[in-house]
Amino acid sequence: MSSWEPTLGAIVHSGATQFRVWAPEVKSVEVMLEGSGGAGEARSLTRGPDGFHQALIPGVTEGDRYRYRLDGQGPFPDPASRFQPEGVHGPSQVVDARHFPWTDFGWTGIPLEEISFYELHIGTFTPEGTFAAAVDRLPYLRDLGINAVELMPLADFPGRWNWGYDGVAPFAPARCYGSPADLRRLIDRAHALGLAVFLDVVYNHLGPDGAYQGTFSPYYYSKTATTAWGAAINFDGPQCEPVRDYFIENALHWIHEYHLDGLRLDATHAIVDTSGRQFVASLNGAVKASLKDAERQACIIAEDERNLAEMLLPESEGGWALDGVWADDFHHQMRRLLAGDSESYFEDFEGTAAGVAATARNGWFYTGQHAPHFGGPRGMQTTGIALSRFVVCLQNHDQIGNRAFGERLHHQIDLAAWRAASALLLLLPETPLLFMGQEWAATTPFLFFTDHGPALGPLVTEGRRKEFSRFSAFSNPVTRKRIPDPQQACTFEACRLNWAEMGTEPHASVFRLYQRLLKLRRSEPGLGKSATGFHIEAAGPDALTAVRNACDGSALLLVVRLRGSGPIDWDRAARAWDPVFTTEDASFAPDSHPIRFDSDGPIQFSRPGAVVFRSRAAAGEEN
Repeated sequence: MSSWEPTLGAIVHSGATQFRVWAPEVKSVEVMLEGSGGAGEARSLTRGPDGFHQALIPGVTEGDRYRYRLDGQGPFPDPASRFQPEGVHGPSQVVDARHFPWTDFGWTGIPLEEISFYELHIGTFTPEGTFAAAVDRLPYLRDLGINAVELMPLADFPGRWNWGYDGVAPFAPARCYGSPADLRRLIDRAHALGLAVFLDVVYNHLGPDGAYQGTFSPYYYSKTATTAWGAAINFDGPQCEPVRDYFIENALHWIHEYHLDGLRLDATHAIVDTSGRQFVASLNGAVKASLKDAERQACIIAEDERNLAEMLLPESEGGWALDGVWADDFHHQMRRLLAGDSESYFEDFEGTAAGVAATARNGWFYTGQHAPHFGGPRGMQTTGIALSRFVVCLQNHDQIGNRAFGERLHHQIDLAAWRAASALLLLLPETPLLFMGQEWAATTPFLFFTDHGPALGPLVTEGRRKEFSRFSAFSNPVTRKRIPDPQQACTFEACRLNWAEMGTEPHASVFRLYQRLLKLRRSEPGLGKSATGFHIEAAGPDALTAVRNACDGSALLLVVRLRGSGPIDWDRAARAWDPVFTTEDASFAPDSHPIRFDSDGPIQFSRPGAVVFRSRAAAGEEN
């Protein structure tokens, strides 16, 4: 492990705890002790010239609770609290990260080019909605064939349930999911099973209820910039350095105190930073520097709608040196093609096989062209950037949950098309991301849900419904009233995965297909480290062919029809191909419509589907 040490919050030492907090406009800070180390006591912190207040207090140990009083006002929870057992407005709890019995010695992580992601929300992944319950499902994820779990945000939030993007205590895992030790057990067990664990973190804003950072310092928020969710974080204005350090320390805390394998940075396009070195680049550099003497690695991936290639370039070339980006263009092209979505940002995508092929070749579709909905030129060329650095999906939390009724793509298209699209996703050179339950075509939606108090809750409900007024299907206020209320418990409960359905048809067949595709992705030379080339092209408006080549001379060919029926011509002259499987095999499609092909004619599809071939140089079907 590295030598990194925390500097903020309550830091346990032998026989004492150091309290350190930034409050530059406050003259006196007292820590109000509420635990066995001094119940009811107030201890003064010493103010330094940099606006940090600190003190080393003997006898305070793990489990003790505390709050701060600022110039006699409060008490308030710690902005760097490691746990809020009574909620975000309650006392903070001292957590000692040093003595957790980790067993993941020798774990070095998994390179991004070998990863298949599985995004999940702890509160709805299992019936119990806890870290402990998720531990019990980790063997299932291993057996499915993914090797990296991406957790939606865990920073504590107000109320009993939330997506996590209203987090206000960035260092504290949400108490409704369990304790910090429970989260560590989840990560430790995942590593034992060969699974990496990533965390989605939000550094573009803080939630609207319970964010006490501004109580300690007015400089946490920008005076000039806002985001769609409220005030922007001050990454470039007066007193921005301690703010930048606070969020960078948060990233380091997750990587080191929890042994996480990487972070997904939410909506970095909403991070306003006009300084010389972008905050995201600084964060990435700090994480990498903190591990320079360690044997393990950590990946930093950004979600960013701008398609900026510079985010992936090394800093020596003016880039930010990130490991990867979420690239939503593939999702948008596929949903436009398969389900016909054409409003909002979907208007910028043509939804044809040619558009899908261009997106797969480049990592994203927009490389500088004018995008009408975006409002101007969008994107940059990706020449020289490995396609594995683009994370692509058919579903994720945003693309389901930002729909009025939380419909998954497979709820709106037939399963034959879903199987075909899934084959394409998992056989591309990009890094695939699954959203929990898609591997068995889960019937459950993923709706937007919150649990704010009586003052804020009705505003959230009203805002959610107003947000959809720009869509033709919800132009009528009566129709908008049908949109599920995010504040209702039933909205949250409806999103819990129904694991029982996985063993019934047609869900079991879809699951078997995902297992097979993920196994092929792991074992086939042309899909892994030995891959040497990739070619994809449209075969008419509704179909594609894609070839993945390996250095041993073998290759894999995917012929996929995403819409309709009819023949697809394919190139048989260059190689001799043996069929591996089709998405219409009886084990994957209970109502199988076999795909017909021979060595002389076109492939005949009676509905959407996909065929996987292997070049005879690498023949030998794995089972």
